[in-house]
Amino acid sequence: MQAVITAVGADNRGLADPIVHTVTDLGANIAEIQMYDHDEERVFSMLTRVEVPESRYQELCEAMELVAQQTGLAIRTWSPDIRDRKPRIAICVTYRKETPLAVLNGIREGLIPAEASVIISNRKACRTIAEEYNVPWREVGSADGSPDDQELIALCDEFKVDYVVLARYMRVLPAASCWQYAGGRIINLHHGLLPGFPGMRPYHDAYASRMLTFGATCHFIVPELDAGNQIINQRTFSVSPGTPLEEVIERGQTENEPACLVEGVRRAVSGEVQLHFNKVVAIRSRV
Repeated sequence: MQAVITAVGADNRGLADPIVHTVTDLGANIAEIQMYDHDEERVFSMLTRVEVPESRYQELCEAMELVAQQTGLAIRTWSPDIRDRKPRIAICVTYRKETPLAVLNGIREGLIPAEASVIISNRKACRTIAEEYNVPWREVGSADGSPDDQELIALCDEFKVDYVVLARYMRVLPAASCWQYAGGRIINLHHGLLPGFPGMRPYHDAYASRMLTFGATCHFIVPELDAGNQIINQRTFSVSPGTPLEEVIERGQTENEPACLVEGVRRAVSGEVQLHFNKVVAIRSRV
């Protein structure tokens, strides 16, 4: 089975060796290694993807816990090959309710084969959604909405989350947080077509360019790279010349963005697509 090991911690010598030696001693085949040193912050980050006999997966997890104790690294061992349960997702939100509602409805209707474990937010605006769907609610934002990124990751660990879904979560995750759940575990919705319209105002930018087709992009978050190159799904809609910008935004937010995210999350959690060497790879098509 496939296993993804992420390691993040204070930069030092010899941090990669114990991980590599441990997985090879267990008979695992290394399929991918990525390492990065944040020189200014003195942070070491590493992702290792391996193929390991299913009978030895638990042994691998325990061995990585020992390596974490020895090195001081924050190490997470995870497998996308989940067989005995549905994948658990954390839904991160800020203000807009349409996208988290779409994901929760997709789960309820059986379209998304997953379990919503927790809703995390840096604002209070979407709390009623958690109450309506009986999903645990956690806030990580200060009075001005500035999030505690370490607490967000800690909550994902607490709820044993497999995938983090940024459903119009209007904060940028720092690289260190992205590395903690690297390997195709963080799914983001961008409310514009990438790579053409990045940034915070893609509707306005596309409208200023006299576009008549607008869209949204669901993609994996990748640390240290420009967001949007790891596209899972894109969805577009067209408008007639002269359509007011407000109408374009309304249609995009209420119809297009939710549908785009639901399909993207479905593809990821069902195992149709995965991330390998920072590229989206089709594993199997929908039956």
